[in-house]
Amino acid sequence: MPYSPFSADQLLPQEEKLEVALHKSNLFIGLPKETSYQEKRICLTPDAVNSLVSHGHRVLMEAGAGIAASFSDKEYQDAGAEITSDTQKVFSCPIILKVEPPTLEEIGYLSMNAIVISALQIKTQKASYFEALSKKKITALAFEYIKDEDGSYPAVKSLSEIAGTASILIAAELMSNNSFGKGLLLGNINGVPPTEIVIIGAGTVGEFAAKCAIGMGANVKVFDNSITKLRRLQNNLNQRIFTSTIQPKALQKALRRCDIAIGAMRGKDRCPVVVTETMVEVMKKGAVIVDVSIDTGGCFETSEITTHENPTFEKNNVIHYCVPNIPSRYSKTASLSISNIITPSLIQIAEDGGIESALRMNKGLKNGVYLYHGILTNKAIGDWFNLPDSDINLIVF
Repeated sequence: MPYSPFSADQLLPQEEKLEVALHKSNLFIGLPKETSYQEKRICLTPDAVNSLVSHGHRVLMEAGAGIAASFSDKEYQDAGAEITSDTQKVFSCPIILKVEPPTLEEIGYLSMNAIVISALQIKTQKASYFEALSKKKITALAFEYIKDEDGSYPAVKSLSEIAGTASILIAAELMSNNSFGKGLLLGNINGVPPTEIVIIGAGTVGEFAAKCAIGMGANVKVFDNSITKLRRLQNNLNQRIFTSTIQPKALQKALRRCDIAIGAMRGKDRCPVVVTETMVEVMKKGAVIVDVSIDTGGCFETSEITTHENPTFEKNNVIHYCVPNIPSRYSKTASLSISNIITPSLIQIAEDGGIESALRMNKGLKNGVYLYHGILTNKAIGDWFNLPDSDINLIVF
């Protein structure tokens, strides 16, 4: 009998194993009104709601939720959203979309095993927030942790682009005589020396601040301790500008001459303070500081948190603008940006057959999960608040 590498059982006809087809799920999304101080954005625009409804999904929205972002209830109603004045009814939906994380009171309104997609803002949270979500077996995703195909964080990047561009526009307005500025026009007018701008930080905020400033004709100097970031910024600008590592002597010299200084630094915990009060004291009278880094503490020693209602103060004859959450000032643009990021993800979740299947197929979305059915799955949060955490890859695979 000739030798065969297969056994008799292996040679018998086998059952065909077919791939199990995914069953598309229909989403029921709740869109509550933002209650956090100064928050004017909304997660979905009327066009995004129309897109979701046309895919067979339901959107229940709290009356007036889009007004601060210049979207009326009628626009949402025409797009197919259901409007209600009952806040608790909106929070009882299986999926909740918010810009700001829900408050403890709002968590009380959530249904068991609901899905919450919002910002997390870890530095403003307490352990009680995660414990409250855990009791309700909530699956929670954070905008700032969701990754794109290229490994970047689209929500963080998009809002940083807005903040960077806005910082120059805000500074340009503050330099006029309308407030207590010195009456300078940000631009390059024939026969007039161009405005001098110092940007501290070469990340996305710094890059878009530089693009806006150069587009208006200003002279720009960028400081950062990462040569890689400085090189990338030069390449993205497609032109050569002054760049330097953060050396106190060179930075002070640049600040002494500048009309505008933009703080665009980031740190793992608190933003590093790189501009001392002594450096601010040598700046020109009427110069403007816009500290975008104030969200994480600020990179100017003289920075103090201000509000959109009272955004500026004067210290050492220098105008300071230190409002956290600058994108909220441009609520419609920011809402469009967030909506463009979250809508395709929602449609994909439905196409994949629900959140469980979507997390198995999409690593970037899985990275955004910090609570899965009440289990904390983010190690950074666990370490920060001394809470037990589990690796999501051991739960969802």
